[in-house]
Amino acid sequence: MYVHAAQAAESATWPGTILVLGVLALGVVLIVAVMATLHEFRKTRILAGQEEAMRQLVQRYEQLAANSLDAQQRVAADLAELRSRTNTIEQILRTVE
Repeated sequence: MYVHAAQAAESATWPGTILVLGVLALGVVLIVAVMATLHEFRKTRILAGQEEAMRQLVQRYEQLAANSLDAQQRVAADLAELRSRTNTIEQILRTVE
């Protein structure tokens, strides 16, 4: 058993060691690249979700603003009608006196 270990140690040369270390370094670089790409993809997906949420919020705000404007216009029309009726009632009361 020791003889085989000695032979294996003698057969391991610098070029082989450099090749193994190079392959390991390449593997580490590829793993880091894949992890960085996945991280960027996740960030992009989260950002897209936030933008969509913002668009929906703006759309709801615009709808609320339009509804509020319609309500204000209706109230203004009702108020104008009430003023007109009040003026008419005042004129009738003045003529009765």
